[in-house]
Amino acid sequence: MRGPNSRWVVHVPIVVPDLLRARILARTAARVLAQLTWCVDVGEVTVSTEDEQRVHHRVFCDRRLAGGARCGLPSDHLAPCATRRNQRAYGRREWRPPGV
Repeated sequence: MRGPNSRWVVHVPIVVPDLLRARILARTAARVLAQLTWCVDVGEVTVSTEDEQRVHHRVFCDRRLAGGARCGLPSDHLAPCATRRNQRAYGRREWRPPGV
């Protein structure tokens, strides 16, 4: 039986030619969805090939930074971890319809 804090995961198959483009599209989609609803956990966004869905590739670095923030850079970044410029605290606001 599932409790009141159960989490569901939405899987949306999208066809792209390679891992780089899959990560770019996933990052973009996660950021857009995070602007619309609080329930997107962008730090947990991953991509996988259709034939190896158990092998997940992280999209965001998500390392913990000083002060409790999370790194908002791509998972394969070479620069020091940092929050993205103008990054809001994902998952910390109530849902409002777009334009309100």
